[in-house]
Amino acid sequence: MNGAERPRPEPAGERLTVLYRDESLIAVDKPAGLLVHRSLIDRHETRYAIQTLRDQIGRRVYPVHRLDKPTSGVLLFALDPATARRVGETFEAGRVAKRYLAVVRGHTDEQGVIDYPLKEQLDRMTDVGVRPDKPAQPAVTAYRRLATVELPWRVDRYPTSRYSLLELRPRTGRKHQLRRHLKHIAHPIVGDTTHGKARHNRLFQEQFGNDRLLLAAVRLSLPHPVDGHLLDIAAPLTGAFARVVERLGWGAEAADYL
Repeated sequence: MNGAERPRPEPAGERLTVLYRDESLIAVDKPAGLLVHRSLIDRHETRYAIQTLRDQIGRRVYPVHRLDKPTSGVLLFALDPATARRVGETFEAGRVAKRYLAVVRGHTDEQGVIDYPLKEQLDRMTDVGVRPDKPAQPAVTAYRRLATVELPWRVDRYPTSRYSLLELRPRTGRKHQLRRHLKHIAHPIVGDTTHGKARHNRLFQEQFGNDRLLLAAVRLSLPHPVDGHLLDIAAPLTGAFARVVERLGWGAEAADYL
């Protein structure tokens, strides 16, 4: 695209890694543990992706979608209100493809579709005006199993423990959809302290030094709001997630999706 720039990754720390930027959009690699915006989910938090990026580039940014605080990966912002509206309409029309990688408990089916409506979980700060009695909304997630492993450690009643690496493709965008859907099919995401299993989380902490949710938004694809060309933005696995994947021998499988 004319005028597009693909900057080199920025240093880690207080700065966010910029994955893509042009005159209308900017995408960053959100680290696990960073809220997108102020929320009563964590009223004591003082850092937010919006504020950090605004200070980093010296101008206002407008979020066009969400990532849960413990989820890492591609986070897209508009650089002006008009672009934010157009991208929001693209999301609402289902023209955005999102891909995630996750490590889950157990060996899942090779592929499947989770079609399970979800009751909306409201945040009193960011969901003001939403009806508390709103019925469960349609929610659909497709998944594909990329790799499996059986570890020689007892967690439940079996002498070994099984895990899968999944590619997840949400077809809707409900709050906490992936985490809730994986819990629904009895394959919770490792590191999920709300919807997961504490014993499996503890195993990965003790054996692999993992202290995060093993869910990452690795790819976001959508038509550009200005000229319509396909914009495809990827975020590599880093830190604890990358170490877990390498230790489990899944590096090649993960790399195929980045």
